[in-house]
Amino acid sequence: MALYGLIQAAVLFTNAIAVLHEERFLAKIGWGVDQSVGGFGEEPGIKTQLINLIRSVRTVMRVPLIAVNSVCIVLLLLFG
Repeated sequence: MALYGLIQAAVLFTNAIAVLHEERFLAKIGWGVDQSVGGFGEEPGIKTQLINLIRSVRTVMRVPLIAVNSVCIVLLLLFG
């Protein structure tokens, strides 16, 4: 069950990223849309990269997370 525990932890972490709301939570801590603007030719900082990662996870993983969560729920119901 150690492998399943790691998979479940990854799914829960991805769920946590996917449900972050940009206006209600991220903007309050200074990670809103307007905070990630950088100059042309500049390397993006770690904060900008994390904002882009959160935005990408929310965009790309929303539909697959529904299926993965459903499979995890069925496995928990069947095997406890």
